[in-house]
Amino acid sequence: MLSLLVLVLLLGVLLLVCKCGHREAGLPPGPSTLPFIGNLHIFPTQHIHKFTEWAHKYGGIYSLKIGPTTAIVLSDPSIVKDLMERRSATSSDRPRMHIGDVIHGGLNIAFISGGDTWRTLRRAAHAVLKRPSAALHIPIQQAEAIQLLNDMLNAPEAFYSHVDRYSNSVILSVVYGKRAPRKDTPELVAFFQVLHDWLSILEPGAAPPVDLIPALKLIPDRWAKWKRTARRIRQAQRRLLFGLLEAVEDRVSRGRENGSFVEQVLAKQTELRLDREMTAYLAGALVEGGSETTSAYLNSFILCLVAFPEAQRKAQDEMDRVVGKDRLPTLDDLHHLSYVRAIILETHRFRPNVPLFIPHAFSASEKVGEYIIPSGSTVFVNAWGILHDPVFYDDPEAFVPERFLLTTNGTKPALESPTIPSPNLTFRVGRRSCPGIHLAQNAININVMNLIWAFDFQPDVHADGSPIQPDISVSAYTKGIMSTPLPFKCTITPRSLNKADIIRREFEEAASVFDKFE
Repeated sequence: MLSLLVLVLLLGVLLLVCKCGHREAGLPPGPSTLPFIGNLHIFPTQHIHKFTEWAHKYGGIYSLKIGPTTAIVLSDPSIVKDLMERRSATSSDRPRMHIGDVIHGGLNIAFISGGDTWRTLRRAAHAVLKRPSAALHIPIQQAEAIQLLNDMLNAPEAFYSHVDRYSNSVILSVVYGKRAPRKDTPELVAFFQVLHDWLSILEPGAAPPVDLIPALKLIPDRWAKWKRTARRIRQAQRRLLFGLLEAVEDRVSRGRENGSFVEQVLAKQTELRLDREMTAYLAGALVEGGSETTSAYLNSFILCLVAFPEAQRKAQDEMDRVVGKDRLPTLDDLHHLSYVRAIILETHRFRPNVPLFIPHAFSASEKVGEYIIPSGSTVFVNAWGILHDPVFYDDPEAFVPERFLLTTNGTKPALESPTIPSPNLTFRVGRRSCPGIHLAQNAININVMNLIWAFDFQPDVHADGSPIQPDISVSAYTKGIMSTPLPFKCTITPRSLNKADIIRREFEEAASVFDKFE
């Protein structure tokens, strides 16, 4: 009798193991699974363009099994709009990420699961960063952009580093009212170190799969290096965030406000229902996100100017006609620069900063056509696949700004409709839209116009003087959620001596703006 009971139990366990990782009936199709692990052995951790290859094979919605959990990948913009916008009430959650909760205390607006805390943070961010409020930060964005021009004029070979400094300094200025005038500014160095450590612990193999196997959380600290590392990152991050917060509080107490985001939040803390912890982590998340995305975009933009000289020439010709050669462009000029606007949009489409969105999670089951998306499923929006889909774009692997002169979204003219993709897709998807979109767009627009107006960007050269063609392939970009060009070389020269003199003069005049943020 006992032997029979043991046999039944063993068969039951075997059945569960065999079913674990198996694609349940009703799920969208996808790659073949293995018992227990499902598709874990082939799940892309770096080369995320594999998601687009599978979309070509399995369609605009397909599924992957990661052990017992289900992942849904969306590469069809009409399904994205339906699920992530029309049904955002159930699609706006995040998968649980224990390590992130340890480091951020469950207060990082980008990764936090849905609920009252996330809704409070979201309301606060949108209240303070809406378009009219974002316009208040244009003076410091313009001043920082002028320093970028001046830095590139003086040391063009270090442009990549200058762009990184710019993107971090401008978001530090906007959020905390404290800029980073040099690459070695302590706050800038600390932010990049914390961000590097945070991203490193998320890399595959750096920590055990505690979200799939919760029992791993019980391992004592002395045998779990990842726990000790996570705590060290948390402590370093808290020192940085609360140090910056205290600096703002001190400035406010002395009547030295400069209009920063944190100042506005502190003034409305009761109204926004934010405590000090929430304020610190909300501000930190905005700096983390704003630094990386802006620098990734601008370095991609420069790479595209080098790789596609005809597009650069057309943009410069338009800039000279509209703005002239005796002043820097302003945001008011952009309305009259149709080709420059087209280049901005085509750079977003051609090399999106976030080719695969931070995953969402469904808080309730949903149905899409004949398919079921179970409650708790992880959902990925494949922005790269959408923005490179030949169904929507002629020659999608080519850099063609002219496509945005033909149609608003750059798609084939016959396909213009509410469900076609937008090049700004990486900013907007349902309730998880980027709260700093207006800040980011202003920063991008200002710098794109300035760089086109000021400089010629040409390929680096071999010893014999022949040009070195820049690598614009996906292999020349970082792997992972954030995609940015790997450091590359190019030749940057001012378009005239007069323009160089204007840059130097404008930089001297920007000192009056910088004074409030030093």
